[in-house]
Amino acid sequence: MTKYAFTPTGRERKFGIDEIIVSKTDLKGRITYGNDVFGRVASYAESEYLGAPHSILRHPDMPRCVFKLLWDSIESGKEIFAYVKNMAKGGDHYWVFAHVTPTFDAGGKIVSYHSNRRCPDPAQIAKIEPIYRQLLEIEAKSGGGKEGIAKASEHLGSVLKGVGASYDEFIFSF
Repeated sequence: MTKYAFTPTGRERKFGIDEIIVSKTDLKGRITYGNDVFGRVASYAESEYLGAPHSILRHPDMPRCVFKLLWDSIESGKEIFAYVKNMAKGGDHYWVFAHVTPTFDAGGKIVSYHSNRRCPDPAQIAKIEPIYRQLLEIEAKSGGGKEGIAKASEHLGSVLKGVGASYDEFIFSF
């Protein structure tokens, strides 16, 4: 089980519709770069986040199966789009519409990951939140861990199959 440095406050942080949160990580998910918007919205100083795992932003309301899907996608060389609820230092949260992509060297080998995040439309968040709650419930009922992630991933797969869409297509259908 992930330990959180902060307890969620229930307060939402906002950032500008024209702002972009940018971060880069190494292959293990340790932060190697964050722009000023990243630091401001997450409430971390550069000295606090550089070298830290990107999971310092993980909010407990986020289903682990979504992160598994994200990692499976980028580790296989594909990009992914996702709605993510992050937790800032201190426990406030903020929603993002994330585009995460691998970075390749000249030989085509993945060398790092890059994420651009925009402020999502609140109507889109209202549509994804119930789905994420359902996935969290499945994870919890299955005892968490790998079994819970697998069962929630299976459920998400059946939802996607039911609408005849990939995850990215589903996310863009909102």
